[in-house]
Amino acid sequence: MNELNASLPDDPAALKAMLAAREAEIDRLRQIIKELQRHRFGRRAESLPVDQLLLGLEEAEQVEAEGFATEDGGDPAKRETRTRKRSANRGSLPAHLPRIERIIDIADKTCPCCRGQLHVMGEDVSERLDIVPAQFRVIVTRRPKYACRACEEVVVQAPVPARLVEGGIPTEATVAHVLVAKYADHLPLYRQSQIYARQGINLDRSTLADWVGKAAFLLRPIHERLFEKLKASGKLFADETTAPVLDPGRGRTKTGQLFAYARDDRPWGGADPPGVAYLYAPDRKGETITGHLKGFVGVLQVDGYAGYRALAEKNAVSLAFCWSHVRRKFYELAQSGPAPIAAEALTRIAELYRIEGDIRGRSPDERRTARQHRSRPLIAAMEPWLRDKLALVSQKSKLAEAIRYALSRWAGLTRFLDDGRIEIDSNVVERSIRPIALNRKNALFAGSDGGGGHWATIASLVETCKLNAVDPQAYLADVIARIVAGHPQSQIDELLPWAYAPAPLKAVA
Repeated sequence: MNELNASLPDDPAALKAMLAAREAEIDRLRQIIKELQRHRFGRRAESLPVDQLLLGLEEAEQVEAEGFATEDGGDPAKRETRTRKRSANRGSLPAHLPRIERIIDIADKTCPCCRGQLHVMGEDVSERLDIVPAQFRVIVTRRPKYACRACEEVVVQAPVPARLVEGGIPTEATVAHVLVAKYADHLPLYRQSQIYARQGINLDRSTLADWVGKAAFLLRPIHERLFEKLKASGKLFADETTAPVLDPGRGRTKTGQLFAYARDDRPWGGADPPGVAYLYAPDRKGETITGHLKGFVGVLQVDGYAGYRALAEKNAVSLAFCWSHVRRKFYELAQSGPAPIAAEALTRIAELYRIEGDIRGRSPDERRTARQHRSRPLIAAMEPWLRDKLALVSQKSKLAEAIRYALSRWAGLTRFLDDGRIEIDSNVVERSIRPIALNRKNALFAGSDGGGGHWATIASLVETCKLNAVDPQAYLADVIARIVAGHPQSQIDELLPWAYAPAPLKAVA
């Protein structure tokens, strides 16, 4: 105790300053502890359970299936070999499932040789698993064979229709159901396999992974076109989230990134349909973002991540920052205990949001005019107020960090005042990130970088469907069927999710 007293200064002013500094440090440490308690995450054990390893394997098998699809496209002999192998090993579908027969017949039943009448000499029958909501059924496809009584070598039969999985049992609707369950409903493939088993349908995880891999390969051009269309816009939202990926060498995971680029012009009556494109990258480097947005010119609305600033330095992109992120930092302080400065900051920001609620849905000019008259005076008063408060608090405190976060981004935070197209925050893209987080929570990690790419491709189409009120199950089933049937690449815009959006109802006079 004597040693403690000896270390204290005799001057009352110096003693008060020391106590104030220590109190500020204690408050900062308390705040850090509370934040850690709120944001606890991650596994404590370094080992991975068997179920999670299976999730990683399904992603790796998808990549293998994609590779086979690439090979099959350039080598018909390999495709035929794999088709025969599937046909020999696929087993049979349960007899209790209802059968819906479909006959694929020839249009002309006259002999192409002598023009005599053809007669049925047999048929090829194939069965594929089809899924409708809450019901399994089997599509039975019959292709009658015709022969000519006069010409012994003549056999005529309708060609086999194209399929996503040659020689396999799933219809396009079945594959779409698996994709939606995995990427929209967050059901990993091994859990889907367990669900099917309860219906007597034995589909192991690796089979489902094969279907997903082929579908991702097929849908990749649509994903690329979707991102091209979004980049052609004058304003985008951007955000990123972690995508843990299995690292086989260590038996653990590494951290990849899923970047989300979204467009939603509905708040100001824009004509372009909403959409979101996810892109997977193995890292979070600034050059990754620069590569993604090469050619983009306009306003990019983001959080405070420094990786986007390289784009702004090229003068082609203007960064608009997010008031929601500013508000969140003050909210965390206010939730932890009495914090009058943080509470006052929240009150001031809330007034900005009330104005935004009043002008939502109006034209860009109307929004800009309202902001100039109502929001600009509030913003003008807030900046000096924040600077004054920053001078009064400990520079090491969490409150000082929150204030500096806002002031260091002030130009981007106030950009919305002069452009009615810009939102006050980037909540649009944050909402688009949430389904990724839910999928990550259930799956924990992707099996490979290729699996992360599949995640990005299919999730982009599913979430863009949701934004445009399109049923992702019906959309994916139709798109896969059309591509398999030879839909021309030149008409790929017809396959974008918003092309399936229901037409708006016309007012009745």
